[in-house]
Amino acid sequence: MRQFGLIGYPLSHSFSQGFFSEKFKVENILDAQYTNYPIPTISEFVQLWQTDPNLIGLNVTIPYKKEVIPFLKYPSTVVASIGACNCIRKYNGALYGYNTDVIGFEKSLLPFLKPHHTHALILGTGGAAAAVEWVMKKLNIQYQFVSRSNRNNCISYEALNNHIVAAHTLIINTSPVGMYPNINDAPALPYEAISSQHHLYDLIYNPNETLFLKKGKANGATIQNGLEMLHIQAEESWNIWTATAPILQ
Repeated sequence: MRQFGLIGYPLSHSFSQGFFSEKFKVENILDAQYTNYPIPTISEFVQLWQTDPNLIGLNVTIPYKKEVIPFLKYPSTVVASIGACNCIRKYNGALYGYNTDVIGFEKSLLPFLKPHHTHALILGTGGAAAAVEWVMKKLNIQYQFVSRSNRNNCISYEALNNHIVAAHTLIINTSPVGMYPNINDAPALPYEAISSQHHLYDLIYNPNETLFLKKGKANGATIQNGLEMLHIQAEESWNIWTATAPILQ
């Protein structure tokens, strides 16, 4: 039985486990199972592979996307560049690391992009923000990080004004603000500056429509949540795990 799974802590709910369990059922994949591994410390990571010789691949979520990197023999170019890994494959005893968030985000965003989406605000500075930054660079979209405090190349929410928001017609929330159960929270933006020229992307998918997206939609912006991104990155993980041999890009 081929074994796959998800590491993180805590794992109170898992999109990945439900997705792959359903995939295996629908596609009649009888020799594979997907398990959640809520490991409280990264020290248990090595033991996972030693305990189960049938373990082929893992998805990685908070708080281990950065912490797994030292254990990778072959990190992809993206992983090495942004310092975040969310997909691991074991092949011939070696661990290969990938970031499928990058692929999922880019493929899901592209259908919504318009020629005027040349400047973006990236809300948050975590691992997901690094994946978004990579895509912005690839698509030649200028971007500005926004966080709770001014630091390095990041401005604070307090520093945002109508002019800045109006000029950045692509706004991507990579922070957990507004995620269930805190559905009445939203990033502190001057939402009155959002117009029909804007596209708002929230990596959150629970709730389906966050307050951030609702506020943008009310002002005529196009909106999308992170569910399609999750579907794409999950399928990409499966492609990585089942390829004849690992391919690093």
